[in-house]
Parts: sequence; structure tokens; C-alpha cells
Amino acid sequence: GIFVDMTVHDFDLARYLMGCEIEEIYAAGTINIVPELAELGDLDTTLLIMRFQNGVLGMIDNSRKAVFGYDQRVEVFGSGGSAKTENRYDNAVTISDGASIRRDPPYEFFMERYTESFAREMESFVRALADDTSIEVNGYDGRMPVVMGKAAFMSHELNRPVRMEEIENAFYNPLA
Repeated sequence: GIFVDMTVHDFDLARYLMGCEIEEIYAAGTINIVPELAELGDLDTTLLIMRFQNGVLGMIDNSRKAVFGYDQRVEVFGSGGSAKTENRYDNAVTISDGASIRRDPPYEFFMERYTESFAREMESFVRALADDTSIEVNGYDGRMPVVMGKAAFMSHELNRPVRMEEIENAFYNPLA
């Protein structure tokens, strides 16, 4: 479902940006756009609140459809300021006139959005092989977003926050 096929990437990014693990997840969701998902037990619109080990709160909202293109933004607010990334576009032109403000929609396909990232990942992997060094991520980094997705699904089903250890202990851990 949405928590392990879409939100899983946001969980991965949240862990990276915060530099620590998530303790608790609360997930709410509904079907607003694709009614056929009900038959599959899936959702198309979700909102998640995460509590990190350092006490910080984070929020993720997901939707399976944005008619104006793939909307993917990140904002981090802190006591000393904020940082923000915007969507990627084919060009940087915005046209403003008396009737409207317009621009091209964001990139739709993930290969357009992440071409440079995929190339850098491959370079890092090849360099690690050539130099016999470790890569930046490990199996735990790959596993945790899936565990978090399971916790989000459980939270949605139970309509309550779920602590990570509730699901992590029940989820097979070949890395332990």
C-alpha cells in the first residue's frame, strides 16, 4: 500500500535529514481520488506525524495524484531558521500578468527528477568497490523505512500512534 510503496521514500529522507530514528508514528488516510483502491485495502491520501528520538516532530503528507505534476517539497523549521527544497521543473521561468501567475508543471517521472541522484549513487557504489571501502548506507537503512511503513499502516488501522518497537519486534530482522 501507499505507506510502503510511496511514503517509504519519505521515511528514508526524514531519517537522513533528522540524523536520528523515529520513535512514534501516527497515520491517517482516506480515499479521495481513486475509489478502486478500496478493493485493495489501500489509500490515496495520507497524513503522518512522526516523533523523532530527539523530540522533534515531523509531518509527511502523501497523495497518489497531483494534477499539476509530481509535487515533492521539503521544509525544515528550527529555532534559528529554516531550510526548504522546491519541486524540480523543466525550466525556471514563471510568467506573471494581470490574469495569473503560471509556470510549467514539476517533473512527473522519477527518472527525470532523480537522474543526477541515481548517477551519484552509482558512482559512490563503484568507488566503494574499487577502493574496497564501505558505502554510506547499509541494510538497516534499507530495512527501517519498510518497518516504518508497517508501523504507519498499523497506526492507520488502529487509529492511534504506534511506537516503533511495537512493530519492529514483530517484524523479521535478519540483520539482528
